[in-house]
Amino acid sequence: MAAGDIDVIREMFEAFNSEDIERILAFTDPDFEVSVPPELSAEPDVYRGLDGMRRYWDTFQEAMESIRFKPGRVADTDQGVLVEMHLTARGRQTGIPVEQLVIGVWQIRDRRAWRIMVFPTLEGALAALGLDEAPPNTGWEMVGG
Repeated sequence: MAAGDIDVIREMFEAFNSEDIERILAFTDPDFEVSVPPELSAEPDVYRGLDGMRRYWDTFQEAMESIRFKPGRVADTDQGVLVEMHLTARGRQTGIPVEQLVIGVWQIRDRRAWRIMVFPTLEGALAALGLDEAPPNTGWEMVGG
C-alpha cells in the first residue's frame, strides 16, 4: 500500500459525508469502477468513471438523506485497502433510519479512488481476496467521525 492511500480514503469518506459531489469527484479516478451487489441494494449496478460516480451519488441521494460513511477496521492487503464501511442514512420519503455495514476493498491510483470492490461480509471479502483471515488493523480512525 502506498503511504498516502489511507489519506486518500479518509479524504474520500470526508467528501462523501459533505454530500458535495464535486468534492467527491476530486478523489475519483476517471477510470473509476464500483459494483454494488444485489445483497446490498434494491438496484444493484456497476458504476464506471466520473459519470458513474455522479449517477451513483444522484441515485443514492434521491432515496436517502443525511448520508454518512464512517470507517471501522482498516487493513492493508496485496489487492488494496480493506475498509469496514458503516453507512447511516435516512429514507428521504419515509424518514426511516438505515444502517448498513459493508466491506470495501479500495484500490487507489494517483491519489484517487480507482476501484472499490464491495462485499456484504468480511468473510466474503476475504474469500474473494484469497485470505484466510483479516490482516492487522492499521489503526486509522476518521477525524471527526
